[in-house]
Amino acid sequence: MSKQISIVVPLFNEEESLPELFSWIQKVLSENYSYEVIFVDDGSKDSSWNVIEGLQQKHSEVRGIKFQRNYGKSAALQKGFEMCEGDVVVTMDADLQDSPEEIPELFEMIEEKDFDLVSGWKKKRHDPLSKTIPTKLYNWAARRITGIYLHDFNCGLKAYKNTVVKSIELYGDMHRYVPALAKYAGFTKIGEKVVKHQARKFGVTKFGLNRFLNGPLDLITVAFMGKFGKKPMHFFGALGTLMFIIGFSLTLYLGIDKIFIHKTARLLADRTEFYVALVAMIVGVQFFMTGFIAELIGRNSSHRNVYLIEKEI
Repeated sequence: MSKQISIVVPLFNEEESLPELFSWIQKVLSENYSYEVIFVDDGSKDSSWNVIEGLQQKHSEVRGIKFQRNYGKSAALQKGFEMCEGDVVVTMDADLQDSPEEIPELFEMIEEKDFDLVSGWKKKRHDPLSKTIPTKLYNWAARRITGIYLHDFNCGLKAYKNTVVKSIELYGDMHRYVPALAKYAGFTKIGEKVVKHQARKFGVTKFGLNRFLNGPLDLITVAFMGKFGKKPMHFFGALGTLMFIIGFSLTLYLGIDKIFIHKTARLLADRTEFYVALVAMIVGVQFFMTGFIAELIGRNSSHRNVYLIEKEI
């Protein structure tokens, strides 16, 4: 019998918070829902896995995955998504900053209002300015680039239809942009819900300064792959053709000017415009060849023709 809710909890060194988190989830869901909790231990160095094993021995709802080393939150979520069986999949952090009290309403928004994905919005955050200000900038950039108008892309508390999590692939730090990945996969009914943000009770944050660099780079990757992942020539070829035409046109103009108009003018090799035109043509050819090579690689990729089928009769 399938579960109504699968809760995927990625974690790294959270031994103190896990018993309280599961007890809280159990208190909220046990009477009215069938559920499973999948803890994904992302290479913890403390006793987190021992705690998970202890919970599993006492509670059949608990399932667990332990990585050999730390791979990151995206990898943890991906393995959790592959393992989950619930009709609605909820993701949340293990640090007790996400409240399980929000899960029933998130479930209702998916099941009754037919959203494909509902993202939490931590409207009032208990984070330092060093984290909240960059987060606001990233959210603004993500809205502009993806066209998805969410206030908080990076909120760990989200709910999905099972078909959504089975249709996307996470890697790198793509967990920040799951709504964009879902949109590009064809799931466009994306909602948002204001959720409570609890102050951290145990331990310290696991995210360092590298997220300030990785976040924007992953956003660019998501946007590019969503629009041109299956047709890279449309981007590189168009850009290359434009550059080549600009360079060729300028070279043609300089040639006509030298041969027919100003015959006694200085040599083309002495004119700055000639080198600008030459560089533009070379860059244009390089862009075009980049698109061509990307197409060749794509056609030989095992993922090239993976198209998502919604229904079949």
